[in-house]
Amino acid sequence: MGKNLIAQRRGKGSPTYRVPRRGKQIEISYKGIDGEIVDIINDSGRRAPVAKIKYSDGSYGFLIAPHGVKVGDRTDFVVPLSKVPVGAQIFGIETYPHSGPKLCNAPGSFSILVSKGEKKCIVQLPSKKKKELNPNCMVSLGIPAGEGFGDKPWVKAGKKWIAMHRRGKLYPRTSGVAMNAIDHPFGGSTKPGRPMTISRHAPPGAKVGSWGAKRTGRKKGKK
Repeated sequence: MGKNLIAQRRGKGSPTYRVPRRGKQIEISYKGIDGEIVDIINDSGRRAPVAKIKYSDGSYGFLIAPHGVKVGDRTDFVVPLSKVPVGAQIFGIETYPHSGPKLCNAPGSFSILVSKGEKKCIVQLPSKKKKELNPNCMVSLGIPAGEGFGDKPWVKAGKKWIAMHRRGKLYPRTSGVAMNAIDHPFGGSTKPGRPMTISRHAPPGAKVGSWGAKRTGRKKGKK
């Protein structure tokens, strides 16, 4: 009797393939008043480090730390779009006033202010798409800290196993052709070949291979 594929086992909702919830993600927001960085902490829910801010009214808040800041620095990097010079790198962008940082919060990601006017500002996102925003939207100048985190090599397989399972990823992965025929449709070396194309409208558990492919095989030269 055959076994369910990984996609089919995931669809059943087994705890094995669920991402474990580890604590609550720190909420970041702009208060619009001057403050001082009192600590830089790690948030388990995001890659970029978070700066703990003590504002002039005595309250505390959290912001994504820009690259190069340290404890004791002021929050001069938080400004409205209307005060940002054209061509500057910005992150933690509000989509509308008082929405909180929504765009470019990942480490190393930033947008560029292309142009600004009295009623709208045009920002170029990392995807090269341009977005119109209100000049009163708050942003942070610079680039989020933590860039290059993913460039560190995995020296030991055990370290990667722990990291992948913390995020609900399946590791290590085995290719279908390396399995036995009982474990996967592409498995087994003695059985006849099976086409990799599958209908786009097939159920999720049957989508193995090329979904709705127009053609397969190598492209030949023009006739």
